[in-house]
Amino acid sequence: MTDNRNTILAVILSGLVLIGWQYFFNIPQMEKQRAAQQAQSEMVKPAPQAAPGSTTPQTGPTPAPSASAPAANQPASTASVVSRDVAIASGQRVKIDTPRVSGSISLKGARIDDLSLVQFRDTVDPLSPAIVLFSPSGTAEPYYAEFGWVAASGSTVRIPDQNTLWQQEGSGSLSPNNPVTLKYDNGDGLTFRRTIAIDDRYLFTVKDDVTNVGNAPVTLYPFALISRHGTPPVAGYYILHEGLIGYLGDQGLQEFGYKKIDDAKAVSFKVTNGWLGITDKSWASALLPDTNAQLQARFSSNLVGTVRTYQTDYLLDPQTIAIGGTGSANARLFAGAKEASVVGINFPVGGLGGYNKQLSLNHFDLLIDWGWFYFITKPMFLALDFFYHLVGNFGISILLVTVLVKLLFFPLANKSYASMAKMKSVQPQLAALKERYPDDKVKQQQEMMEIYKKEKINPIAGCLPVALQIPVFFSLYKVLFVTIEMRHAPFFGWIKDLSAPDPTNLFNLFGLLHFDPTQLPLFGHYLALGVWPIIMGITMWFQMKLNPTPPDPTQKMIFDWMPLIFTFMLAGFPAGLVIYWAWNNLLSVLQQSFIMRRNGVKVELFDNLRATFASKKVESKT
Repeated sequence: MTDNRNTILAVILSGLVLIGWQYFFNIPQMEKQRAAQQAQSEMVKPAPQAAPGSTTPQTGPTPAPSASAPAANQPASTASVVSRDVAIASGQRVKIDTPRVSGSISLKGARIDDLSLVQFRDTVDPLSPAIVLFSPSGTAEPYYAEFGWVAASGSTVRIPDQNTLWQQEGSGSLSPNNPVTLKYDNGDGLTFRRTIAIDDRYLFTVKDDVTNVGNAPVTLYPFALISRHGTPPVAGYYILHEGLIGYLGDQGLQEFGYKKIDDAKAVSFKVTNGWLGITDKSWASALLPDTNAQLQARFSSNLVGTVRTYQTDYLLDPQTIAIGGTGSANARLFAGAKEASVVGINFPVGGLGGYNKQLSLNHFDLLIDWGWFYFITKPMFLALDFFYHLVGNFGISILLVTVLVKLLFFPLANKSYASMAKMKSVQPQLAALKERYPDDKVKQQQEMMEIYKKEKINPIAGCLPVALQIPVFFSLYKVLFVTIEMRHAPFFGWIKDLSAPDPTNLFNLFGLLHFDPTQLPLFGHYLALGVWPIIMGITMWFQMKLNPTPPDPTQKMIFDWMPLIFTFMLAGFPAGLVIYWAWNNLLSVLQQSFIMRRNGVKVELFDNLRATFASKKVESKT
């Protein structure tokens, strides 16, 4: 009875997981993403404009008592919003040309506001458009980085702002081997120069100099900011953070989703050794000040007109520039894909350095959301990445890591399967107990435990293989979901993206019928059943049939339905995860069969399969 109750409970819980996942999570998230995409396509996001030479700080706490970083102003009218190409072509620009990014720097405001990631595409089609990260003001989705100086409150000194037209000294594009220098003279004795360099990945280095040949000293605050206009659509999964992020000194990791910062309005930090920025699932931009710099850092959300603007910024300590003197400030900007080898991974064994180590940053590897179980997800990724560089295919890498995990847990699994084999060998004795004490369940349990003790059988040993698989399953799911290396990573055949569900579908005969069953009302979400989930279900069915047929009809029915339940439950998961589960099932069948033979227990897989089909034939005849 105890076994039956546990089995029934397991199936009920599995069914609840399946239904709950679809109804409360998967379906709402898909509807949310669809609505967000529709709203994004319909909503026009006007760009901020300001009177020349003026800035208007956002409301909320200011990072310094006498100055604040520039912020978005009242937006222009809807009619002034233009396409991205038109906005870029309408002003003077310095081209950005590197192996990984392309774009331009606007000479108006000296903003880095045009950036595309040329090695990453919108879809698996290599001819699809490159991923756009930054876009200039005046477009539907402004997103940019800005650097410079602000004066103390009440000062009348003229400093460059977002409307200032800078001039390039010299010529040529910004490239890893060619920094560019921009210049602005305010006509009152202050000359501003900005030298911008870029490496061959995603790091901009910005050096600001101001020379004072006027008739009075000037006090200025260096600043840097990243501004994003409009609330972007997000994946919305609890295992992934999207929004404002930073690691701010001894205050540690700070994560503010868009809704959270909308409620907070603004959050300020006074720290040393920090960085801050805005992250999407696969891309991010982050300000990386000197690690010894004293920061007045801020996360903020402000409603400008009808448009939400999000900003991360910081001010540095003020500099008083004497007559004939020069002030300098350094800044860095990461703007690109969250590649683990570029960002870095902190891990005792096999960690990747990246910018985290190169720049001695404070936990910059947490720009990638490894989660609370980073001690599992990080080594899982490092193992996958290691084998990928050996074989050149992440799908094969998943298969090899599965074998490695099997070998790692081989001693524990062996004990478990050996105990299960012994349990099968004592089934006749257990059956005899039921006949001997048909009405005394307590006596049955006592005698059964004596048999287990005598034969050194652990009655819960069968749970161990599943228990060991759970953390591996979760870590692989997390890695497939959050790492850009898995994005658009192909396997073989029809699997072009291991991080996406199997694109085939049984219910349209794998593409022979030209319609999408998942779009059907009410139950369409349950009809995403591809080839690999079916393979996974079959391997799980084989694993179930490896065990003797349960004598209890209810228990038998539950075990018969279990593979089908898991097939539908995993159908919407990433293909890489389903491939892992199918391969793991197959390895488990081989391992368990070997151990059963070694323990003198008959392998009943084929007998059970024949019995299953024979019973179906008998049922069909009757």
